Amino acid sequence: MLKRIVQACFLIIGVTLGIFLIPDLLKLISLNDIPLLNNPYVSAILGAIIFYLLTFWAVDHVVNFVRWAEESLVKVPITDIIFGSVGLVFGLVIAFLIGYALNAIEVPILNMVAPIVLTLLFGYLGFQVGVKKRDELLTLFSSKKKKSSEEEPEPEGAPKNSLKILDTSVIIDGRIADICQTGFLEGTIVIPQFVLEELQHIADSSDVLKRNRGRRGLDILNRIQKELSINVEIYEGDFEEIQEVDSKLVKLAKLTNGVVVTNDFNLNKVCELQKVAVLNINDLANAVKPVVLPGEEMKVQVIKDGKEQNQGIAYLDDGTMIVVEEGRNYIGKHIDVLVTSVLQTSAGRMIFAKPKLLEKAL
Repeated sequence: MLKRIVQACFLIIGVTLGIFLIPDLLKLISLNDIPLLNNPYVSAILGAIIFYLLTFWAVDHVVNFVRWAEESLVKVPITDIIFGSVGLVFGLVIAFLIGYALNAIEVPILNMVAPIVLTLLFGYLGFQVGVKKRDELLTLFSSKKKKSSEEEPEPEGAPKNSLKILDTSVIIDGRIADICQTGFLEGTIVIPQFVLEELQHIADSSDVLKRNRGRRGLDILNRIQKELSINVEIYEGDFEEIQEVDSKLVKLAKLTNGVVVTNDFNLNKVCELQKVAVLNINDLANAVKPVVLPGEEMKVQVIKDGKEQNQGIAYLDDGTMIVVEEGRNYIGKHIDVLVTSVLQTSAGRMIFAKPKLLEKAL
């Protein structure tokens, strides 16, 4: 079908050029005195025949170019096309106005060259500005909507930031799906396209561990999108001037007034420095761990020896490590211990205890 359309376009161009150019060509070769040739219908037919013969050589190249352009446009996000087109229109309008003003200067070369140069220059600049500033324009429109709705009272308990932007580490971690399922995470879940690309790159890695982590992340996303009753959106934009994925996340959170959801300690600190709201699921996990106070009694199983002499190591069900002083002799046994102190670190919480039997002996 496309090939037929291209051939029809060649015929139309041939007819048009034949009517206007073949009479001049006949004059050059002194054949315009022949009545049969000096006829607009004959000129149109000759032009159509010439361009029809050209289609046997050029049609495949034109069809391949059109298909390449079509595939390229399909891959481009719709926001880029819309804002790029708007910028292109503004650039062409500015070029027309400047060119119209230059027409007052009666310089033949300037009047011929300037409109072409201005159209190409401002058309290109308008398209590029529209594409690269699309995120700021979207933020501008959304801020106007927010200002118009400020007079309406917000429902009590409504979240200040409704967009929750997931980073790669929290998706691979997997606990985000369980948090969404419990309903503790409200609002819209946003998954940027550049995060998906990083996940796919990890899933295609030659390293087995990385490949399994990437595939696990993709499975978690499928679960969130298909099985959970929470709104999930894919952000198709990208920040081409920024290379780091974490920096792109911070930029996106600033533009959309969203919240970055992560378990990456470094990204957490960067968000705090950049004044971007962040939710760290490690902080949530530490917050919901049971509170243990010095002097409390608990029953644990000592499973291995500690770093210091005569120390034993035990764990709670939530993974909290318990350092049992003088507990090396009880490895493999269930014993009652008394909590002596609790240490909170950036890596988690550590509980120090000593065997209750030793306390009684003293």
